[in-house]
Amino acid sequence: MTSKVLFLRNDHTATEAMLADVFAECGFDIHTFQVVAPEREDAPAGEVIFPDPTDYDVIVPLGARWAVYDESLLDSWVGAEMAMLRAAVEAGVGVLGVCFGGQLVAQALGGSVSRSPAPEVGWYDVVTDDEQLVPGGPWFQWHFDRWTLPPDATEIARTPDASQAFVLGTALALQFHPELDSGLLEIWLAHDRDGSVAEIGRSPDELRLQTTEFIDDAASRLRTLVRGFLSRVVRHQPST
Repeated sequence: MTSKVLFLRNDHTATEAMLADVFAECGFDIHTFQVVAPEREDAPAGEVIFPDPTDYDVIVPLGARWAVYDESLLDSWVGAEMAMLRAAVEAGVGVLGVCFGGQLVAQALGGSVSRSPAPEVGWYDVVTDDEQLVPGGPWFQWHFDRWTLPPDATEIARTPDASQAFVLGTALALQFHPELDSGLLEIWLAHDRDGSVAEIGRSPDELRLQTTEFIDDAASRLRTLVRGFLSRVVRHQPST
């Protein structure tokens, strides 16, 4: 039977990008679920009925522009998504959380999330304890919040300003964006209505140049990350 991965597109601008290619290389059928529709981006609260996580081998909650601790979202779909992710881990389904999705995993499994005193936007060196699970090096970041680890979680990677990866059960949470490619970067720059890039002293052209420089190596490290996640966290053997 073919394995299935479900990408939770919390924000229509935050797609799976390079992650889809890597999971496909590992023999997975790709499925997506749009949580907040484009027309609701300015008023994202609302009821969402999520799929049954046990219909899939891996769930990947992706990024979003909002805060996971926003009360109106907690009372609607964020609360429901957290319940889905808890149920997935309890059932032994793999969960790979990315940025907002990683913060959702942290919050769902007993950690907390709050505003970071040092937001990260751009390429940052990530220090790791396990190169075969979360390879170190420059990874792309775009976040203003950070988590505290859930009880019993094992931190794998970090920058000076934020925890970057942890494992708990069948979940691997990432603060950075391993999926980013040049096309996704352009979408985010076009939707940067709040001036997040300029706020921390970067320019769009600087981010483009860095992405051109680092993207091929990041794509290679992403393959190591996904295969390590599948074989060591989920105990699922890639088919290729």
